[in-house]
Amino acid sequence: MFVMEKYLERLRRGLSTYFLDEREQRILRGKLKKDNYKVYYPYKDSEKNIFYVDKEPEVVLYEIVSKTPLRHQAILGSIFALNISKEMFGDILIINDKYYVYLLKLMQNYFESNFLRVGNVSIKLVERDLALLKDYERDFIPLEVIVSSERIDTVISSIIHTSRSQIEKLFKNKEVLVNYDLCKISAYRLKENDVFSIKGYGKFKYSGILKRTKSGNLVVKVLKY
Repeated sequence: MFVMEKYLERLRRGLSTYFLDEREQRILRGKLKKDNYKVYYPYKDSEKNIFYVDKEPEVVLYEIVSKTPLRHQAILGSIFALNISKEMFGDILIINDKYYVYLLKLMQNYFESNFLRVGNVSIKLVERDLALLKDYERDFIPLEVIVSSERIDTVISSIIHTSRSQIEKLFKNKEVLVNYDLCKISAYRLKENDVFSIKGYGKFKYSGILKRTKSGNLVVKVLKY
């Protein structure tokens, strides 16, 4: 909660927050009146966004140029290795084998001087116009699965095709998140647009019930990031 108080104080002073993940955005929205803030979205479907009052935040977009293919996790880990906190940078995007990252302008000099490698791979940073990805929308892999209910454990079981005991183990080991919070209740019923992630299997968005089968089961749609 200390972090939320910090952001609330910044907004009271007419300043912007830093990059907030979707969980932080949800919490902050619950503490603010709708007409007391605006939201800066770096691109159409961005996950990490910035709240502000009057002056739009200063953000830069970099393309990470590499002769070797890079993984999202490797880029993220290399940024964290520079002691750059998650609030200082936005989404990392991989689009048509090109790699992009959003960054607060206040970090620009440090980032350009120090972010020279991803793992053992040498990279080059090229600043791009923010308009380049303004209308970008993520590609999802649509999945249709048959389930007996909208319980999250049932839906996960159908997605990853594993036993009930393995599903119970995922929850026991705290490996399932819903809307960026730890999911403690395996019987939680998914609602439309809930985002859930399963450690080792990826992140998904629940789109809801498509139809019922003759046997009374549900055909539900899930989008895989």
